[in-house]
Amino acid sequence: MTDILFQPYKLNAAISLKNRVLMAPLTRCMADDALVPTDDMAAYYARRADAGLIISEATIIRPDGQGYPNTPGLFTPEQINGWRKVTDAVHNNGGKIFAQLWHTGRTAHPYFYDGDTVIAPSAQGLEGTVPRMRELSYQVPTPATVEQIKQLVDDYAQAAANAIDAGFDGVEIHGANGYLIDQFLHYDSNTRTDQYGETPENMSRFALEVVDAIAARIGHEKTALRLSPGAYFNMAADARDKAVFDYLLPELEKRNLAFLHIGIFDDEMTFEHLGGRASDYVRARYQKTLVGVGGFTPETGATAIETDRFDLLAIGRPFIANPDYMSKVKNQQPLTEYNEEMLTTLE
Repeated sequence: MTDILFQPYKLNAAISLKNRVLMAPLTRCMADDALVPTDDMAAYYARRADAGLIISEATIIRPDGQGYPNTPGLFTPEQINGWRKVTDAVHNNGGKIFAQLWHTGRTAHPYFYDGDTVIAPSAQGLEGTVPRMRELSYQVPTPATVEQIKQLVDDYAQAAANAIDAGFDGVEIHGANGYLIDQFLHYDSNTRTDQYGETPENMSRFALEVVDAIAARIGHEKTALRLSPGAYFNMAADARDKAVFDYLLPELEKRNLAFLHIGIFDDEMTFEHLGGRASDYVRARYQKTLVGVGGFTPETGATAIETDRFDLLAIGRPFIANPDYMSKVKNQQPLTEYNEEMLTTLE
């Protein structure tokens, strides 16, 4: 039974959801060449407004945060206006939508922003090439100075303010999946010896500064965060990482965020240093609103909520294949299987 998925859920005094299903952020690379959301994107999101909450595709906070082609931004008036068309369309269909704020860090590429350096915590590069543009190889990044880190914090806060100006109901900070904030949280990518490195407290500092700056700008009730304590995408595993998240999660719980979202692609994966599944590890250390994701069916997701593994369920690729996902689940209709060809069109 999936009845629990259709129960309303109150995030906080400011935001209530009509059901417990979130549309997960899904990178589509469909913005125009100025990184402005298009009319097709507005229609795409509007068709999925039956979700309790839509989390937008990852949206870059400034030009040097770009690591994929045609990913939308939130740093120019034109981009803000483009997103306003999206949020209006979602709201007109009775939905709610958060913007996911993104800087890709060491997975960025100067090709996209006509630059010559890539900024990251440390000069720890990645092997390989840029997704969807395999002719571009990753570069060894330049470690951010303390002043540059402070500017990044300001730029995240400004992007959050821009999101609210664009009509979003809140923001989810992308602190997961091997991108900039996540790079500060893992020993593979953070070899700093200053106040942003070496110890769990220092390695958590940037993430907490971004959270605090955004919450101060738009309100903690509109601020959410995605984290990857065990999902090593573009990241080598290190058992020492657990100590970072052991420190970070209780600190986040103090901040009364809208929710915490686990960034993982398969929640059945287990991690020895976490003692099992990432979601179980996080739940044991974070008792406020938690969003689970990672290969769940409606049935397995409902069971996970019923057994208090998390409070809300994020669904990704099935929402690409099924704009009417909620209706199909409620009416027990078969779901269309996702396939890679669906990535090239916005239906």
